Amino acid sequence: MRTAAYVEILDREGALLAAAAEAAGTDAEVPTCPGWRVRDLLRHTGMVHRWATELVAEGHTGPRRADDPPALDGGPLLSWFREGHERLVGTLAGAEPGVRCWHFLPAPSPLAFWARRQAHETTVHRIDAESARGGEPTAVGADFAVDGIDELLCAFHARPKSAVRTEGPRTLRVRATDAPDAVWTVRLSPQPPVTVREEDA
Repeated sequence: MRTAAYVEILDREGALLAAAAEAAGTDAEVPTCPGWRVRDLLRHTGMVHRWATELVAEGHTGPRRADDPPALDGGPLLSWFREGHERLVGTLAGAEPGVRCWHFLPAPSPLAFWARRQAHETTVHRIDAESARGGEPTAVGADFAVDGIDELLCAFHARPKSAVRTEGPRTLRVRATDAPDAVWTVRLSPQPPVTVREEDA
């Protein structure tokens, strides 16, 4: 997927998240995040949005700690979330393709990394907000869902810190049911998993 497509998804998903959070109310429990209420979800996602914005906009080449979210609630918290989301979308849309900044997974460029990562981060938490609101969740496009699985298996779990390990060697085959050409082979061992995606398998 292209960076611009990720930014479009991020824009849409953040708006859906805010709408679902507003409909649910900030005191509503989030079934998909036990122990959280909607206010916790907004504070977390808003904090991550601002952290990513700062890294890209200011070109930090090393990791930086995210600022703690403010102790807002209700309407002011929703406004704070929407403002931070809008700033992130604008920063990613307006950034130079060659912008240099810290990122923590392999990617074609730092900008491509942050657009992809924030699109998926926001989509996951949009689904959380819709679970708090109740009713049918908004569908995730098959191509984007496949991309999220790919990020999880080929990037997140390829890191040395991955806890997905086995005492003896094992092999998993992961196949997307609504995208038959998306197949991954995951080799497990005492070391971090090694995943290969097989196109048109």
